Amino acid sequence: MNNSSQKLSVLEKIGYSLGDFAANLIFQTLMTFLAFFYTDIYKIPAGTASAIIFFGGFFGAFFNIIMGVIADRTRTRWGKFRPWVLWTSLPFGIMAILAFSTPDFGTNGKVIYALITYFLLILIYSANNLPYTALGGVLTGDMNERNSLSSYRFVAVMCAQFIVQSLLLPLALITGQGDKAAGFKNTIMIFAIVGVICFLITFFTTKERITPKKEQESTVKQDFIDLSKNRPWIIMLLVTILVFITLSLKGGMYVFYFKYYLDPVAQADFLNDIGFNNFISYIINALKEIGFGGFQWPKDVSTSAFSLFNAGGILFMIIGIFFSKSLANTFGKRNIYILFVFLSALTLLMFNFYSPSSISIVFITQLVHGFFYGITIPLLWTMIADVADYSEWKNNRRATAVIFSAMIFGIKVGLSIGGALGAAFLSKYGYIAEAINQVPTAIEGIKLSVSIYPGLIFIICAVLLFFYLIDKKTEIQIESDLKERRKN
Repeated sequence: MNNSSQKLSVLEKIGYSLGDFAANLIFQTLMTFLAFFYTDIYKIPAGTASAIIFFGGFFGAFFNIIMGVIADRTRTRWGKFRPWVLWTSLPFGIMAILAFSTPDFGTNGKVIYALITYFLLILIYSANNLPYTALGGVLTGDMNERNSLSSYRFVAVMCAQFIVQSLLLPLALITGQGDKAAGFKNTIMIFAIVGVICFLITFFTTKERITPKKEQESTVKQDFIDLSKNRPWIIMLLVTILVFITLSLKGGMYVFYFKYYLDPVAQADFLNDIGFNNFISYIINALKEIGFGGFQWPKDVSTSAFSLFNAGGILFMIIGIFFSKSLANTFGKRNIYILFVFLSALTLLMFNFYSPSSISIVFITQLVHGFFYGITIPLLWTMIADVADYSEWKNNRRATAVIFSAMIFGIKVGLSIGGALGAAFLSKYGYIAEAINQVPTAIEGIKLSVSIYPGLIFIICAVLLFFYLIDKKTEIQIESDLKERRKN
């Protein structure tokens, strides 16, 4: 294997991370707002929206496996994985715009349109994101450099998440001049243009350094036999599914939590007490002075509180990410992940015990949760890259994309289950779209979906990782042995 230079420049780390920034402008929108978009904006029944999200996610999950086989067998002068980032960049942007458009069809027409556009978006997302993710596993074989790359990458993810979760709703109201449907399409169009540019930067600034030996020949069957015997891969697949069920479920339900559970008067008082309203007034006046007199922040208090809630959590996730590398290098990725995913679970469980007027403690809990969870974010992907190394170490064969495709399969399964669960819970508990007064069962279902259900899933993740074989000692041994093999 070619393993010439293992150190990555800051430019390459930033360039690679911009690919995740681009993808997450859409991914975070799907995870946080798809159920809301379908039910409250495009007016698709909640049960039908649940089915679209569920089956679309599973379609993408299975296509990831096919994409992994294709990517591992791609041969171009640019490498195996980089070309896919280039080839899919423009189609990805176009499909994102179409998926969040709202053509005026009848009920059946809306369902068919949503189904087709969501399926195509998921297909192109897989063709883009699987090779992009696998690319991170072949830029370097140095595990410390991988930890560093992962930190860069997930700061970019958090920036995209900040923009989507904190600013998408206000941007949709502003760019649509109060029309949420037009605003969603306009905002996604901006995201798509930025995303295409970022994907191109990723392509031009990265280089694949770890390539299979020319004499390595393995069949698809052999690749999957290797996977079936790879216990760390099995554990990480299960953890990945559960993590993304949790993120999709709670992420998609927070908007309902603020709109229907938390007291709007208490939210307004909180925003006023912390100076948020004065800050927004200052921004609006400053924009008027430079000619943007038409800019108006949305007056809906739940939109402002929801945006600020997400913004605070994301900022503390970014702080947590900066602690991740040093903690992982000292204590090992597995141990740190177990500890902080468990602490994250405890903070989620706490949301179940807060009254609708406890706005301050809700925000404080979100900040603490953000910090704890932020520490785990880069570790998931570096652990998956370590699983690819473990497979090569055990079998003397490298199938990077197949391993990553199986993990992205887990992501898609998790997202489809989590997103579908959110919409299904709304239907099960009696939610009525945009009703001013929801029935008590609907409100209780919303509260459980951001607290008890996701908290328990995170605890299961922590328990599973006790069976993950790659501890700190094994990490060092694998890295040393593979360096020696590649040198020879």
